[in-house]
Amino acid sequence: MSRRLLGLALVFPALAVIALLFILPLIMSAVGAFQVEGAFGWGNFTKTFDLYTKDIVFTVVIIALSTVLIGIASITIGGYLTLGEHPVAVAVLRWLYRWPMFIPFIVVGQILRTFLAKNGMMNNTLINLGLLTPLDAQSFLDWRGIVIAFVWKQTPFVALLVAGAMASVNRDTIEAARNLGASRLRVLIEILVPQVAMTLTVGLILSFVTMMSVLSVPLMINAQTPTMLTADIAFRVNSYGDYGVANALGLISLVLASSVAWIYLRASLKERA
Repeated sequence: MSRRLLGLALVFPALAVIALLFILPLIMSAVGAFQVEGAFGWGNFTKTFDLYTKDIVFTVVIIALSTVLIGIASITIGGYLTLGEHPVAVAVLRWLYRWPMFIPFIVVGQILRTFLAKNGMMNNTLINLGLLTPLDAQSFLDWRGIVIAFVWKQTPFVALLVAGAMASVNRDTIEAARNLGASRLRVLIEILVPQVAMTLTVGLILSFVTMMSVLSVPLMINAQTPTMLTADIAFRVNSYGDYGVANALGLISLVLASSVAWIYLRASLKERA
């Protein structure tokens, strides 16, 4: 009994932190989403879908597109690190691709705002090289900028997981496929990717949830409508003090993120079975 009490005492601080800082605010937010002028109802959700349906669709499309591009880029990087035949290029890539992981999202937003603006570094460089005229220069501070920011920031994280998983794959299968005439691309697609699929899925789900919660990037890059749900939540709270609609938007975001996690859990349980 004393050992059990000691175990509970050791676990209690962590459980208390989770309960007070995560579970309780989550419950209060969910309850607040259904409170309308002291009563319970669907008014906040009706108002949310009337005002922010386009933003919900915009958020889903942007996050889904970014997730797909992150997956493709991560597979490409991990594949070259595993199958690359030029040691110098592999070493340079291994040294470079991790850097964006250590840059905060707010710094990413500021960097790309300077880089992707109409008179930013990218357009100025293209104009100086003669590849673009000043009249043809255009700003990427819209949905394209958000996608670029997310892909640039989250690809190193997923690529790190994927590259580690690919490095642990039995090299005999790779060498056997190469000896039978398979190209590196075919080895990557038909041998490596299926064996690291679960690791890739985990990384993409974590990236999906992370991108759903980012506020600084849409505020700094996409100063127009439609925008992402995080910007809408901040706007409802800061401009109107409307916590009901903000809680409804947050609950919708939670449902979107949870649906992706549910898909992963279902696939994981099926694989174990």
